[in-house]
Amino acid sequence: MSEIEREAMEYDVVIVGAGPAGLSAAIRLKQLDADLQVVVLEKGSEVGAHILSGAVLDPIGLNQLIPDWKEKGAPLNVPVKDDNFYALGEAGQIRIPNFAMPPLMNNHGNYIVSMGNVCRWMAEQAEELGVEIFPGMACSELVYGDNGEVKGVVAGVFGLEADGSLGPNSEPGMELHGKYVFLSEGVRGSLSKEVIAKYDLSKGKEPQKFGLGMKEIWEIDPAKHKEGSVTHTMGWPLGSNAGGGSFIYHLDNNQVYVGFVVHLNYENPHLFPYMEFQRFKHHPMVADLLKGGKRVAYGARAISEGGAQSMPKMVAPGVALLGCSVGMVNVARIKGNHNAMLSGMAAAEAAYAAIGQDRSGDELSDYEANVRSGEIGKDLHKVRNVKPLWSKYGLVASLSVGGFDMWTNTFGFSLLGTMKHGKNDADATGKAAAHEPIEYPKPDGTLSFDRLTNVAFSFTNHEESQPAHLQLGDKMVPMAVNMPHYAEPAQRYCPAGVYEVVDDNFVINFQNCVHCKTCDIKDPSQNITWVTPQGGDGPNYPNM
Repeated sequence: MSEIEREAMEYDVVIVGAGPAGLSAAIRLKQLDADLQVVVLEKGSEVGAHILSGAVLDPIGLNQLIPDWKEKGAPLNVPVKDDNFYALGEAGQIRIPNFAMPPLMNNHGNYIVSMGNVCRWMAEQAEELGVEIFPGMACSELVYGDNGEVKGVVAGVFGLEADGSLGPNSEPGMELHGKYVFLSEGVRGSLSKEVIAKYDLSKGKEPQKFGLGMKEIWEIDPAKHKEGSVTHTMGWPLGSNAGGGSFIYHLDNNQVYVGFVVHLNYENPHLFPYMEFQRFKHHPMVADLLKGGKRVAYGARAISEGGAQSMPKMVAPGVALLGCSVGMVNVARIKGNHNAMLSGMAAAEAAYAAIGQDRSGDELSDYEANVRSGEIGKDLHKVRNVKPLWSKYGLVASLSVGGFDMWTNTFGFSLLGTMKHGKNDADATGKAAAHEPIEYPKPDGTLSFDRLTNVAFSFTNHEESQPAHLQLGDKMVPMAVNMPHYAEPAQRYCPAGVYEVVDDNFVINFQNCVHCKTCDIKDPSQNITWVTPQGGDGPNYPNM
């Protein structure tokens, strides 16, 4: 659609994505210079709509960005009171003593939060400073300048026909140009993926690694609720089939966030991550907690797990990648929001300095240097070997050798150096004939649920007449290649039931999509591309 003539609006900085990284960048820019023209474009129907509540937030970034956040009413109301670490077996559990855990794993001083509500509050702070925020405005294309630099984005395309053409009710959108463009789309963003490929930003880096995180919000029996309690588990039910683990966070109002992460480098294509999550809730420890409660929301998304050695170059002419667009999650801590905020601030400071020097459209190399050598780089450097150890040698090595490595990194050295990841997650998928199928118990409708029932609790919605945002490179591949070789794993790895095989046909129910991006990552043929649907479509996670 690049030949379409569109109106254009000019800004100093255009920011794609109203998550913690993008909003931190916007706020910091206006703090530095109130006259800067800054716009934030958010594909969700409102800020926070695509962020399922439930995280433990290290406030280091917020402390620097808005030091008086408590006085301003930031929704950080539940400090962590206790940490629990368990290794699970099918019928029981062993608690790992806190003193054995590296200091960086301590959650003292952190808060259990709804990140959706944190971002809604941050958006209010940004707008008070004069930032323009446009929700429901998906960014579908990058705009390039005469010298190959990124100079803007196309946003607000609506009403396309199913084949992608303009129809009588179509709105072609508009171009928003900036001296710099920040991409803070989250994991595996479509524009970020394009930039990384176009400018070869991953050259010399390890492949990015991912996990699939699934989460439910439960309201439980008040007698079982322990506000401020944080629990992490490893082991059952995944065993040797895949890496991963769980988290259970007790917020206020008798709410509990129950999450499950499956590392996407698993080999057995018969593995069904969603059903592993549902099975997990039948563990005696978890079942007892949830008994008598009710699930009120569900969602899923991919998590970047590659860490320091997998972060691509973060800048190209006119553009900078922020937060999870780069992959700044500390996988050992299951935390990335603090680094996202710090990255947004660092990018803002680099852009402010560049604009003050009458620069535009070049590389913000100071931003990259800040991230690599500053707080973010130091945070990720300490845990850089946890993921490759787990991937190559399993849970026991991750707990023992990985724990030892984190301890030594606390003192500034590692006996392991920096380990490599090897294959990407798609290439890690093994042939179906080499692996045994896995039998999963049927959901009971009380603790465990089928996918379509749960997807209804993500409140996802897509206009059915629009082009499918899940695109096949070759329509023959699913049944001609993936089915005979891999038993078409899209039927199982998707946590929303988007993909089905019906009467030897590959069916894509894109209306169910919760925007997790797993298909774009795990498809063994790399034949599925996730592109942004029209603005406002997708999950509409509750304001809780």
